[in-house]
Amino acid sequence: MLSPALRRFLPYLRPNRHLFVVTMVAASASLAAATATPLVVKAVIDGPIAHGQAGQLLPFAIALVVLGGVETGANFVRRNYSVLASLRMETDMRNDFYAHLQNLQVAFHDNWQSGQLLSRAVADIQTVRRFVGFGVVFAAFFGAQWALVLAVLLRLDWRLAVISGLLLLPLAFVSRRFFGRYATIARQVQDQQGDLTTVVEEMATGVRIIKAFGRNRLLLQRFQRQAATLRVTNLKGVRIRASTWTTFNLLISLNLCLVLLVGGLAVMAGQLTLGGLVAFMTYLIMLIWPLDALGWILAMGEEATTASIRLAEVFDSLPEITEPARAQVLTRVRGGIRLEGVGFRYPEGGNWVLRGLDLELQPGETIALVGATGSGKTTLATLVPRLYDVSEGRVMLDGVDVRDLSLRFLRKQIGVAFEDRPAPGGRRGQGRVRMGPALGPGDPRRRAGLLALGRPAPAPGPGQGRARRTASAGAGRPALGG
Repeated sequence: MLSPALRRFLPYLRPNRHLFVVTMVAASASLAAATATPLVVKAVIDGPIAHGQAGQLLPFAIALVVLGGVETGANFVRRNYSVLASLRMETDMRNDFYAHLQNLQVAFHDNWQSGQLLSRAVADIQTVRRFVGFGVVFAAFFGAQWALVLAVLLRLDWRLAVISGLLLLPLAFVSRRFFGRYATIARQVQDQQGDLTTVVEEMATGVRIIKAFGRNRLLLQRFQRQAATLRVTNLKGVRIRASTWTTFNLLISLNLCLVLLVGGLAVMAGQLTLGGLVAFMTYLIMLIWPLDALGWILAMGEEATTASIRLAEVFDSLPEITEPARAQVLTRVRGGIRLEGVGFRYPEGGNWVLRGLDLELQPGETIALVGATGSGKTTLATLVPRLYDVSEGRVMLDGVDVRDLSLRFLRKQIGVAFEDRPAPGGRRGQGRVRMGPALGPGDPRRRAGLLALGRPAPAPGPGQGRARRTASAGAGRPALGG
């Protein structure tokens, strides 16, 4: 059964359902050819070989060649079309994911590590695609193969079929135990991959600051710690998968030995023909690969479920900055901007960044905002295009509240040039504070740095602390950022 989180993304297959229909038809043809082959072998052994009729072997040989050709061609079509459908699904999911990120407010990106978003956009979507394109198709194919083969085995010898069917009980127990242990590991691995991606991304984009403050070793140690943590978690998953697959192989081997023993005794007693025993063993060997792949499919399914949950965390985040149902579009824009009683503080709380601000700019007028770091210069610039919404008051464009305008129209009228000064390790300048020499809790320079940021700077928790790249026009100590 697919988890509810995974079923949520199955509608992406609808535009490519014709490819999956072809996949299912090809899988049915392959299964039919594979199931018929051991019956032909049984007929050869119990017929021409048992009676020494070599002249009758040619028709059976032709039949085996035809069945082999049908199975080969059908398998090729099945694999090709299932991969094609899943790749198209991946493309549509990634496009929607990116479009959704573009629609979310800046505050959302402030509180998410860029590496976590990248790992979801790349690795998690690929994980879902692999399971849908391979895991689901293989699980359906192997399930149908099991049902059909067990029906044929019951027809050949019901006692051996019952012995073979008993294998399902321990397999179900081992699978259930595997799910309980592997679910947590799969989530930890994917989250830690996102954390590691964040470290690499921040090191790459903040390389100038890292070199300027001579913090290469510090960042290298941070990367090594994160990579070591991911390695330990991955090894836990490897041990769980290895023990599960080893148990599957042991159960399969024991079942084969038991069937061969009981079947051999039945042949000696005249209760089963030699051809029947060979066909029976051939069918059991056909089931070895599905059972051997069961652990792989279970692991892939659990990883896809975790990836689906992680993707849903982003898709379920709704845009907080929206436009009214009947958004206005100005026929002519003069460019007059007026701020009336504007106050603002960031969504995560803290002190007011702006409060009671009144400002008017006439069309064509130029103004420069000068102030200390953290005084709200960049924040003020983000309020006009509604990258953030004011907490109180209003911003007017040509006498119209910007919240009544179409977002697309509004942002097309405004140009913003941001200064690209990446700083790893935190949001809105915290990284630059931390890049200086280590300062004790009572050091006045540390206190000055926090005050310059406008509010306390707590260490970012999991899934938070994405560094923003914004303009900064203030001056200050180099260790604090300017």
